[in-house]
Amino acid sequence: MVLEERERYINPYTDFGFKKLFGTELNKDLLISFLNALFNDSSREITDISYLNTERLGEGYGDRRAVFDVYCTTNSGKRFIVEMQKAEQEYFKDRSVFYATVPIREQAPKGKWNYRLEDVYTIGILNFIFPDGEYPSDSFRHEIKLKDVEDNHVFYDKLTFVYLEMPKFNKTEDELETMFDKWMFALQNLSRLLERPRALQERVFTRLFEMAEIARFTPKERQEYEESKKEYWDYYSTMETAHKKGLQKGLQKGLQKGLQKGLQKGLMQGRAEGRAEGRADVARKMKASGMSAEQIAQFTGLSLEEIAKL
Repeated sequence: MVLEERERYINPYTDFGFKKLFGTELNKDLLISFLNALFNDSSREITDISYLNTERLGEGYGDRRAVFDVYCTTNSGKRFIVEMQKAEQEYFKDRSVFYATVPIREQAPKGKWNYRLEDVYTIGILNFIFPDGEYPSDSFRHEIKLKDVEDNHVFYDKLTFVYLEMPKFNKTEDELETMFDKWMFALQNLSRLLERPRALQERVFTRLFEMAEIARFTPKERQEYEESKKEYWDYYSTMETAHKKGLQKGLQKGLQKGLQKGLQKGLMQGRAEGRAEGRADVARKMKASGMSAEQIAQFTGLSLEEIAKL
């Protein structure tokens, strides 16, 4: 009898798993550690955060609403949107920019204002790779700002997009050097681990593995996680099916187009060969009647060399 393999730690790519680890006041130390490791910049070090409502409605009737995975502000006023993206979306970049406009507009107070804004960061943890080889295969962290296209200087440094292409991260436990490496490894492998790796001995990872251990969940949390996990796998199954259908449709269309092109080419080639053979047959008869090669060439369009070989 084969026993079903059960995971010990939560899958952070599920909605429940990501919000459980990074979206609660109880675990804000995990998010703070992750963000500080992500930027590794003492001038941008975060010491505290406050969570904001993750659902933001439009300003008027019919306006689009934005629902974030995690939305928070630091003690200095900087705002962070942190999103876990399961799979590629057609207008993913547009969505990121649209989401970034929410914390920008929310900073406008009623009454007089000099338009001064606090920093806004949108962070996407991507469980996919940007299409069409947009970035090299060994480059997985991308920090984007508004830049001048002529001399490449940063035109505006208060709007930042950071994308992590998780499938590109392939370091083993023995290769982990920085806290950023360790966080990437933890997120990439958490649901597959059976015990805490030796390389992740910092106190924050003690907290991470405690919060991620499914055996510690309440019955309600376990049920919510199972439902979230089912949605996660259903989503992937749907995407995979659509991808396979797209490939199959593309293959059939390509074969049909190739066959049609081949048939047309064959017909054209056959017609050309038929015309050439017809001219050669006429030239033979003209040659047999005693006409000169020059006269035959004039009437048939064949070269003197071709007529000589007949």
